[in-house]
Amino acid sequence: MPQLTVSDSSRAGSLQEVAADVLILPLLRGADDSPATVSGMPSVTEAIAAMDLSADRGEIHRLPSAVSAPDAVQAGSLLLVGVGAESLDEVEAEDLRLAFGAATRSLTGVATAAVALPGGAPEQLTAAIEGAALGAYAFIAHKSEAGSPKAALAEITVVAEDPAAAQSAIDRAAVLADVVGLTRDLVNTPPNLLYPAEMARRAQEAVASLPIEVTVLDEAQLAEGGYGGIAGVGQGSTRPPRLVRLEYAPASAKSSVSLVGKGITFDTGGISLKPAAGMDDMTSDMTGAATVLGAIVGAARLELPVKVVTYLALAENMPGGNAQRPGDVVTMRNGTTVEVLNTDAEGRMVMADALVDAAADEPDLLMDVATLTGAAMVALGKRTAAVMGTEEARDEVLAAADASGEPFWPLPFPAELRKELTGRVADLRNIAASRWGGALSAGIFLSEFVGDVSWAHIDIAGPSFSDAPLGYMGKGATGMSVRTVLEVLEARAR
Repeated sequence: MPQLTVSDSSRAGSLQEVAADVLILPLLRGADDSPATVSGMPSVTEAIAAMDLSADRGEIHRLPSAVSAPDAVQAGSLLLVGVGAESLDEVEAEDLRLAFGAATRSLTGVATAAVALPGGAPEQLTAAIEGAALGAYAFIAHKSEAGSPKAALAEITVVAEDPAAAQSAIDRAAVLADVVGLTRDLVNTPPNLLYPAEMARRAQEAVASLPIEVTVLDEAQLAEGGYGGIAGVGQGSTRPPRLVRLEYAPASAKSSVSLVGKGITFDTGGISLKPAAGMDDMTSDMTGAATVLGAIVGAARLELPVKVVTYLALAENMPGGNAQRPGDVVTMRNGTTVEVLNTDAEGRMVMADALVDAAADEPDLLMDVATLTGAAMVALGKRTAAVMGTEEARDEVLAAADASGEPFWPLPFPAELRKELTGRVADLRNIAASRWGGALSAGIFLSEFVGDVSWAHIDIAGPSFSDAPLGYMGKGATGMSVRTVLEVLEARAR
């Protein structure tokens, strides 16, 4: 993650004196089709007037400072990034995150950059800082020297009129960038290198310096403890399942939140084998577990007065000789029996077991995060997450999503879908009797395992992994929803 520092811009000429490889500035649309402008820097606006630069959000123009900055800017070059408006007053926080994230994402291989938002409000500068920090990410762990890897931007200086206020924003942005980066790193790690036991080890490593207690159940303990969902999904792999429990319990805790994350480290579909095309993306089927791991790390680093208990339900879904068969019946952690009619509906099986334990903790709020259903993508596309559950919990997540700038949309639990999950020879079936409302029936299945707890189910199947970059999110793992889950915890702390 980039090193973030602050520089005072309250005196004249301070922007010109910033010694960075690149100075990043917002580019505004000109009024009535006039040339684009740079807020607070009339000399730059004048110099670029004839260049016909687009100020659409995320449009990037990198120019030599000698050409675009007649006032002798010390930075090696200027990077002007469009924010899609004629005035900063019209620009939303998320637009600034996306714009400045696109700017820093374009600077792989560059050592230092400075970020400035002349004329912007403090909360707008905060958003720009967050976007810049999140955009400075590159996953090159497996690139050889022959592959010419380019590291992400290493240092970002924030040029601010109020350095003390900016420092507070920088401190939080650094934590956000770190925990989102942790999530991205885990999701981007190839599945031959990240399997249940290894992910459990990495979780322990991630919290080693924090006041977080870790418990790991192996395959024998899962079988003995009645975790039929997790054990059943994992039995087809030579790399057995794990359940990881992490607890952050500060003495000052005002509230308690339990988190559950789906951690299928690779999903072939099992005996109900997926098509080959696109199966490589199933390296991302553990994003829910990576997300809630990032959230508890963030809570501990921010020293939030909230108790957080996190469960990572980890398994590899493979079609080995010992794999589950369609038609098998398993007994879940709470004694419910389930007919496994499709082994590719495995996420809800591992989640259900972990939800039983999480609900038994009697938290004030229970949230689960999962790349659960393709049906959620059919409903909402690849950029928007679905949220379901009890009304109060669902609304709490939506408020946090709005504050963090991440797109979420509420989905219902129609009562008539419940009967579609009644089993023929067991209590439940793991897929509904019809294909309609697949994201909803999956959520209704999970609701059978949470009891009376206030609960929100987040389906990130679409936005968790991307084949096209957008703003601070590049190709591959996006880290989408980490900030929303952490914002729920921060809001409860406030």
